[in-house]
Amino acid sequence: DVQLVESGGGSVQAGGSLRLACTHSGYYSSYCLGWFRQAPGKEREGVAAISPASGRRYYGDSVKGRFIISQDDAKNTVYLQMNSLEPEDTAIYYCAAAGIWGTCPLRVNAYNYWGQGTQVTVS
Repeated sequence: DVQLVESGGGSVQAGGSLRLACTHSGYYSSYCLGWFRQAPGKEREGVAAISPASGRRYYGDSVKGRFIISQDDAKNTVYLQMNSLEPEDTAIYYCAAAGIWGTCPLRVNAYNYWGQGTQVTVS
């Protein structure tokens, strides 16, 4: 009974910013939440993850220092603030939830539930 819904995608110019949101329901809020992305012709890759239980955040090397993941537990929403966007960031961005907590991996196969994705285009 897990539902994840992404929003906030769009088209921006290089150097701009965008904030994605994922509203989630139906799962234990202490479990890992992550953002992944997939560009055409490429494999899905981990962008960022957060452990609500510990507050620890994890980032892929390509976005470290530019993206920030956060969560508003009262609103059941996880955010991805994306700054200094580059054309290489163009992809469909997915929100995901895993049935684990503590250390949250940036591995696709660690996550059980997925949203439909939201398109981010950087030109």
